[in-house]
Amino acid sequence: MDEVKEALRNIEQRYKLFLQQQFTFIGALQHTRENAHDMLRPVASIDQVQSYMDHHCHNSTDRRILSMFINICNDLSKLCHHLETVHSGNNTTNSILERCKLLLSHSNDLSTLRARYPHDVVNHLSCEEAKNHYGGVVSLIPIVLDCMKEWVTHTEKLPWHRLCNVSGGSALSEKGAPQDAPVRAASSQTPPSVHLEAQSTVDDKVHVKVQGSKHVQKKQLNDTESHSGKRKAPWKPPGRHA
Repeated sequence: MDEVKEALRNIEQRYKLFLQQQFTFIGALQHTRENAHDMLRPVASIDQVQSYMDHHCHNSTDRRILSMFINICNDLSKLCHHLETVHSGNNTTNSILERCKLLLSHSNDLSTLRARYPHDVVNHLSCEEAKNHYGGVVSLIPIVLDCMKEWVTHTEKLPWHRLCNVSGGSALSEKGAPQDAPVRAASSQTPPSVHLEAQSTVDDKVHVKVQGSKHVQKKQLNDTESHSGKRKAPWKPPGRHA
């Protein structure tokens, strides 16, 4: 997931550079449309921009900015397909990816696409004609970026076992860890009652041992006293009285 976030951030940084040159982009489209004698229809697909650049672009500045737009769209498309391999997916995340793939299809009609607040790319177009002709093409990248950020947000909320390890680690070993943890915790912890019972048993044994020891000591003391006392006078036969 960290790799996905990093790739998304890199594309977003490139888009910010592109966004700073929106007027240059609109100017390039205007020039190539004039060269193609195609001033009536709006710029409605990535294929159309590609065709303008390949066949009707006559200066390096226009070619550079049109190429930048197409490269960002292609990288977003590659990342979108890569996201499908990151996790097993659910209805929400899969729906987001399908929308991204549709938007980034080179033949998809972008003419009615409009980026909403907080994006102001459409508002920066200079006139109504520009809005009607270029509103869809300038809205494409910010909308797709928003969709991919939404995908990341939903994916991070999924249960851990639905995610794949993008960094190359073992998903199976990670899956086993949380399941084994309660068992290990249960085995490592002994209920207080067991401790008390065990302690009571030990105390009883110690008490019996001490009592037995006292009894032995008392018996030994009695035996010692009996042996160390005064001996009885030897028996003498009764004598005759005088």
